Amino acid sequence: MTDETHDENLRSVEIARIGPARFKATNARGGETFFGTGGEDPDFTPVELLLAAIAGCSALDVEAITHKRTSSTTFDVHAEGRKVRDEQGNHLTGLRVSFDVAFPEGPDGDAARDRLQAAVEMSRDRLCTVSRTVQLGEDVVYEPVSRS
Repeated sequence: MTDETHDENLRSVEIARIGPARFKATNARGGETFFGTGGEDPDFTPVELLLAAIAGCSALDVEAITHKRTSSTTFDVHAEGRKVRDEQGNHLTGLRVSFDVAFPEGPDGDAARDRLQAAVEMSRDRLCTVSRTVQLGEDVVYEPVSRS
């Protein structure tokens, strides 16, 4: 029997309000990032964090696979989506992740280049937890707690 508080597969973050329309996210290891509405401050919006999470997750996958052959000389990833409001509410459409990756000349670079497409496909189709969750459409349970 597994106690939920000791579940090695559980991932969580804590969110705390730090100012008007500004929040801090803290992970279990003590790492912090900040987000808000995208007004005057440079903080990411939640939508930008989602795009960064999708691109970042796949970037880590692709790097792990291709760097078994050799290190890249360029490794840039771009993520985008269009925010829409329709009968389904607010959501993103046209999600796209683009990889700009270059490897050095030579047999190791050739081997990494040959692996790039398959690495991107493996990330998209089964490895990247973030994009897989978005693609599969997992329900989100909301639990309001009111304090006096």
